Amino acid sequence: MEKQELKHFDSQNIRTFGRRHGKKLSARKQFLMENLLPKIAPKTDESGAILEIGFGNGEHLRELSIRNPDKIIIGAEPFANGVAALLSAITNESDNNVLNEYKNIRVFNDDVRLLLKDFKNIKFSEIWILHPDPWPKTRHEKRRLLNHEFLNLLSKHIGETGKIIIGTDHWEYYDWIIEQLKQTNLKIQTTELDTIKTRYQVKNKAGTTAPKYLILGN
Repeated sequence: MEKQELKHFDSQNIRTFGRRHGKKLSARKQFLMENLLPKIAPKTDESGAILEIGFGNGEHLRELSIRNPDKIIIGAEPFANGVAALLSAITNESDNNVLNEYKNIRVFNDDVRLLLKDFKNIKFSEIWILHPDPWPKTRHEKRRLLNHEFLNLLSKHIGETGKIIIGTDHWEYYDWIIEQLKQTNLKIQTTELDTIKTRYQVKNKAGTTAPKYLILGN
């Protein structure tokens, strides 16, 4: 099956759904957003890095950093308060310096599609998307991130051994993603993965018994 053209992802046409800002940031978090965030922006020569899309408050991103000290860990998150929470968690409160175990973290505070546009030739070893917003109402289905166009885009950014790991506790969304995969060249390698604890998984707004996972490859 041929992959469809990604005209939808021209940077001028990208529309990000969901909140960009929440409550007012503390003085320290505002300082980190203005001073630290620009210093840990991703570079366009970081092939082999691990990417997490929509990292929330960054619990899993920090775990990836500790588990993979020899890899660059890139997090993309448009919600400013989540980014600020991560910056606060990875820095020493006394001097705002990044803690040693998190010095491999890079952060992109915007829609990941803008990052991928600049990273045209970059191949990630892993791409994680955990608990994306399922947009459960029928009229909001077009807002779902993991449609076939986006999955096709991600497939261009993993090599032969690269993986895309998706987790959701919304089972209807899970089934919908599987249907979207039929319009891609991606293959399901396994659905087995240890349950990953994030605050979104704990909230489990869908009320299901456990998250479901998809590990995809080319």
